[in-house]
Amino acid sequence: MSAIDLYARKTPGFEDRLAHTVAVLKEAAAAHGGRIVQSTSLGVEDMVLTDLIARHSLGRDKGIAIATLDTGMLHAETLALIPRIEQRYGLAVEVFKPVHESVVHFVATNGKDAMYQSLELRKACCGLRKMEPLARMMAGRSAWVTGLRREQSNTRAVVPFSEEDGQGRIKFNPLADWSWNDVWHHVATNDVPYNPLHDQFMPSIGCAPCTRAIAVGEDFRAGRWWWEDEKAKECGLHVKEDAPEGAVSMIGDRP
Repeated sequence: MSAIDLYARKTPGFEDRLAHTVAVLKEAAAAHGGRIVQSTSLGVEDMVLTDLIARHSLGRDKGIAIATLDTGMLHAETLALIPRIEQRYGLAVEVFKPVHESVVHFVATNGKDAMYQSLELRKACCGLRKMEPLARMMAGRSAWVTGLRREQSNTRAVVPFSEEDGQGRIKFNPLADWSWNDVWHHVATNDVPYNPLHDQFMPSIGCAPCTRAIAVGEDFRAGRWWWEDEKAKECGLHVKEDAPEGAVSMIGDRP
């Protein structure tokens, strides 16, 4: 049974949530056009956002760019979405990779399974594979768009629609109030491409060594870094430098 069969449901208020999401995206593009990027994990939430950006012609000319991080450890199914986006929507996807020499040195020093050895090594791995490439992705940009939702985990339960990211940029989270049913309803209704690993009970998909399927009743992000305490389960992409460990910043909200 596919994720669409399991989860796609139209719930009360969906049209209002969809309209608000589109309004947030249009506001973001108008205020930061040419200096804003959708940082896509290629997960289903981000595929919905890419679909909406393309559907409302917000990704062309000086609109919202589309970019992703190729950590060197992603599933083949995840990477296969990049050409699908470009073919389906006619939008180029910027791909940022870690510095090869840094990866080689890290693996030679700590081993290819270093992430399992300690929280410090796991965060160091995320640092060189995600944080450093993200810094290059954000260079010269004043805003970014993410697929964060409040329902994803306890640490994200109060994610706002827009916030200052601690680096002088505005981060827009247009799907903050969407449910998992909403996400899949939009996918089903609009034939949005998605990672087939979602059909294997992987709602949150990251690097292959750090992702597993979840069991019924588990948190959406339980399959990410499952050997760690829940409060530590952020790679750093969505944590402010001055925030407590594991916290997600919480500035602003829907009117």
